[in-house]
Amino acid sequence: MDLRNASILLTGAGSGIGHALALRLAEHTPRLTLVGRRQQPLDELADRVREQGAQAHVVTADLTEPGAPETVVASARAEFGGVDVLVNNAGNVRAGRLEVIEESEVVAQIALNLTAPILLTRAALPSLRESDRGLVINISSGIGLIAMPFYATYAATKAGIAHFGEALRRELYGEGVHVLTVYPGATSTPMMESSKAGVEEGFEYESPEAVADATVEAIRNGSLNVIRGGQQRSDMIATNREDPASVDRMLGERKALLETAVEGHSSM
Repeated sequence: MDLRNASILLTGAGSGIGHALALRLAEHTPRLTLVGRRQQPLDELADRVREQGAQAHVVTADLTEPGAPETVVASARAEFGGVDVLVNNAGNVRAGRLEVIEESEVVAQIALNLTAPILLTRAALPSLRESDRGLVINISSGIGLIAMPFYATYAATKAGIAHFGEALRRELYGEGVHVLTVYPGATSTPMMESSKAGVEEGFEYESPEAVADATVEAIRNGSLNVIRGGQQRSDMIATNREDPASVDRMLGERKALLETAVEGHSSM
């Protein structure tokens, strides 16, 4: 895909993978609609995007609010005449034992990680169909491929958005709109700052810029999936397909360490 002058709507742009992805995309001089909850980081990012020769339009929104997906898409259409690419990147996390997590935290993860991107995609589809390069990019997680203990709700939402994307890709097959799913591993972003999990607990970190580079390459190549997370995560995914009970045992041996490491992990 040629990204020059493409109208790209990117959620969760204020930090982390979204921020890095905006800057990588800007190298290809698109027209970026940057969506997030906080004005200042979006404005600062927009300035950097413009310095690289791309166009930027800032929209502050809580995507979980009723009507927000339609409002965001309408704003992008009004500014740039349509939407060629939708990047569903915004997300949140709250780790810990299921019975300890508040009901509001369960609902909040489902609302932002799963319901919002589905509704945003639904709102954007008419514009995407009008484009000659329609593309939906869903940012899932490695935990959407291999579920980790103490991430039950988060895993459900990330597996859900992955299967949403796969189903939609097949629903739209031959109709001019492609769907790409990205599965980052542990990434050094503000979302992960409250986690103490490392390699011993199965979390091998990389930079958001590395995830962004891989995503842009996949966009340009027309790939279906991008799976990150290092060799340890790749091996675990393969083993989980062939012998899930062995993964249960392995994670069982680490369970106490993992629980301690992630019990405070929250981006709420």
